[in-house]
Amino acid sequence: MSAALSAAELLAMSPKEERDALIRRLGEQAARAYLADWRKWRRPGQTTPEGEWRTWLVMAGRGFGKTRMGAEWVRALAERRGRLRIALVGATLAEARAVMVEGESGLLAIAPAGQRPDWEPSLRRLRWPGGATAYLYSAAEPDTLRGPQHHFAWGDEIAKWPQGQAAWDNLTMGLRLGSQPRAMATTTPRPVPLLRALMARGDTVITRGRTADNRAHLAADFVRSMTQTHGGTRLGRQELDGELIEDVEGALWSRGLIERCRVRAMAERRRLVIGVDPPAGIGADACGIVVAALGADGRAYVIEDASVAGLGPEGWARAVASAARRHEADRVIAEANNGGAMVESVLRAAEAALPVTLVHASQGKAARAEPVAALYETGRVAHVGAFPALEDEMCGLAIGGDYRGPGRSPDRADALVWALTALMLGRRGEPAMRLVG
Repeated sequence: MSAALSAAELLAMSPKEERDALIRRLGEQAARAYLADWRKWRRPGQTTPEGEWRTWLVMAGRGFGKTRMGAEWVRALAERRGRLRIALVGATLAEARAVMVEGESGLLAIAPAGQRPDWEPSLRRLRWPGGATAYLYSAAEPDTLRGPQHHFAWGDEIAKWPQGQAAWDNLTMGLRLGSQPRAMATTTPRPVPLLRALMARGDTVITRGRTADNRAHLAADFVRSMTQTHGGTRLGRQELDGELIEDVEGALWSRGLIERCRVRAMAERRRLVIGVDPPAGIGADACGIVVAALGADGRAYVIEDASVAGLGPEGWARAVASAARRHEADRVIAEANNGGAMVESVLRAAEAALPVTLVHASQGKAARAEPVAALYETGRVAHVGAFPALEDEMCGLAIGGDYRGPGRSPDRADALVWALTALMLGRRGEPAMRLVG
């Protein structure tokens, strides 16, 4: 077998026995030299960005390969640039040592023969044969970064730094050696001030990634289990998909509230309705289509977000009819403000026997959503699984009518409100809707 393996072939050799087979087939020296050349087998999303930047922020899910990226960036600088001073900053000194230096993707593990740095734990110092030196620091002790000067810096898991902004400020004030000092920050995202500040800067380049991007190097059972357990939830979107999930100030729903209302299965069904918020025009907004059921325990269960976007009346009407057949819906509740009788006609054209009730909104979206949000607060609504797009809209709808979620309008959230109002409030609820005809 030739030593010139493709990236795809190498990525497929993540299990230990296959790596050992590679070494045997190529010969240990050739195989290890190939494996040590990060540029030949890194994924495209792990490439150091080009151009002018001050900070490279790698914000990705667990297992994406963030630590390896940071270590390889530092290693390349240390091996090629001679007498550099590099700062290595972890949340604590113990974490910096265990992950950044001694970890399985740390600087000692990735170093090829002949280029392995000398590690002096008592001095918290790494020294490369070419003269580069790296020093370990703890973000929990920001003042230790106040005096030292460096050419480059790598900060790991910056979103969990206990005194993040103070540590980062002291670190970057000491980045003043050489012609182009730079910092790399690797982290799983959390909505903390330091991360928001870095993302807002014009001289920050951001690399994003998901756990699944590195599935070739992860146990299949791990990826499958994490996806099944946490996929679509706030925790999963943050820890696996690398998304920065924040709450909107004054929002009717918070992320934490929705998480508390999440369940794996619903009680025996008593009644099922589909809420529909038709778009005002073709392709302008989504058609909100949300399926909810009343359980025998008196609790409402959201079981599907079937919303569609970019379709004309016939298209979204077919999507509603399909959801009604799929769930054997007892009733379709459709807002008639935009189109009135046309809404009913297109729905019945899609399915003649569709049990349609038209409602007219007499208040704004936020006002009619308030009593429904109160149902969540009292534990009377549950989400069976996760509905990321719907939940993003819910968490963007604020008291007073301000909407700061994705898209122009909370169409999915409005459809949810129609469905849950019909199931749980009806005519006894706040004047959020009135029947038409």
